Amino acid sequence: MTDTRPLLLFDSGVGGLSVLAAVRAALPEAPLVYVADNGGFPYGTKSEAEIAARVPALLGRLAERYRPRLIVIACNTASTIALAGVRAALDLPVVGTVPAIKPAAEASRTRVIGVLGTEATVRQPYVDDLSARFAADCTVLRHGSARLVELAEASLRGEPTGDRDYAEALGGLLAQPGGGEMDTVVLACTHFPLVADRLAAIAPRPLVFVDGAAGIARRVATLTKAQQWPAASGEGLAVFTAPLPIGAPLQAALAARGLERIEQL
Repeated sequence: MTDTRPLLLFDSGVGGLSVLAAVRAALPEAPLVYVADNGGFPYGTKSEAEIAARVPALLGRLAERYRPRLIVIACNTASTIALAGVRAALDLPVVGTVPAIKPAAEASRTRVIGVLGTEATVRQPYVDDLSARFAADCTVLRHGSARLVELAEASLRGEPTGDRDYAEALGGLLAQPGGGEMDTVVLACTHFPLVADRLAAIAPRPLVFVDGAAGIARRVATLTKAQQWPAASGEGLAVFTAPLPIGAPLQAALAARGLERIEQL
C-alpha cells in the first residue's frame, strides 16, 4: 500500500519556510504540511515556561489531526526549549533546529562569529554548549532581535521594510567588542534566511551568513530513506493556528513553495 503520511514542519510563523524549501529540494515527492502557530506568535519574547508548555501540547494535536510520519520543529526557539518535551510526548521521529555554530566556526577565518537569533534562543544554555563544543577557539558574539522576525513576516506579506531596521539588527553584533573582526554570522532563527539578502546588502563589509536548513533536510532524508511516497507527489498544505488575512503576496509566497492549500486549525 502507498504510504500517504506527510512530513509536518512547524514554526511560530512563516520562518520555517526557509527549512521547507531545503526539505522540498531534498525530497520533492514528499507531501508536506506546514504549520504556522500565528496564534502563539512571536515565540522569541515568550518565557521558557510558556514555550515548553505550548509546543508539545500543540504538536500533539497536530500529530493526531495530520498523522505525519515525521515532524520538523523548524524553529530555533521552540527546539532549544521544547524539543525534549516533544520527543517524550510523541511516538514518531522529531527533528529539531539548532543554531549552526559548527559550520560557522568551520567557515570563519577571523575566528569571530556572530549568533543572530531571537532573545529566547541566544540566552539558552544550549548555545553555550554548542559554542564550547564546536567554536572553543572562536569569539562568539550573540544578539537577539525580535524586530528582525517581524521584518521577515512583513516581507513575505509584501510589505515594504526599511534598511535602517536591518542595520540595527546586524549592528547589535557589529557594535560589540570584537564585532569589527566578525566574518561569519549564524542565522539562528529560521525567519532570518528569508531576509538574508537584505542583511547582506546593508552590511559594511562582506559577511558569510550560515543557517541549518540544509543539514535539517539531510537528516529528514536519512530518516525517511527507502520509505514510499504517494503518487500525487509534492502536495502541500499550509495551516495557521489562528485567523489570518491571507493577502495575495503571502498566498503567492506559499504557492511558490508548493503550499497551494491553506486552512486554519
